[in-house]
Amino acid sequence: MRRTSFANWPCSIARTMDLLGDWWTPLVLREAFYGIKRFDAFQRELGIARNTLTDRLRRLVDEGLLEKRAYQHDPVRYDYVLTEKGRDFFGVLAAMNSWGDRWLSGEEGAPVVFHHDRCGHDSHAEVVCAACKEPMTAADTSPRLGPGYPPRLAERPDVQERFSR
Repeated sequence: MRRTSFANWPCSIARTMDLLGDWWTPLVLREAFYGIKRFDAFQRELGIARNTLTDRLRRLVDEGLLEKRAYQHDPVRYDYVLTEKGRDFFGVLAAMNSWGDRWLSGEEGAPVVFHHDRCGHDSHAEVVCAACKEPMTAADTSPRLGPGYPPRLAERPDVQERFSR
């Protein structure tokens, strides 16, 4: 079955999901944030099939989230290192972790906590307004058309109604 591509949709969430594609990709990125760099270590920690891991790593390299760096030359072996684009994905994973801790953790609590090295506290992700630094919630946030929304779609009455609330 062929998967529908969301790469050109006028929605950053859809485009991100097109990149992620499945549940393995964010888990590979999670392991990279945990310090895993080598193919065999990714495979061991995730229990993922080698061919699936090869595909996910190739996609993350092609999309610029990971960079391959040779650490051995005969035979050639690579470390997979987060790029700036990959490191910027941390907020997404931290938000997913925070939501999962709140809604999916059992009585025993969070399986992993994030320690903020700057202030020395264990913490969790929160979404805050970049302008006023107040928390953003669904109740007090409205989507609006951005400059990258295709003009031909922005003219449709259903689109105008959806983004004018």
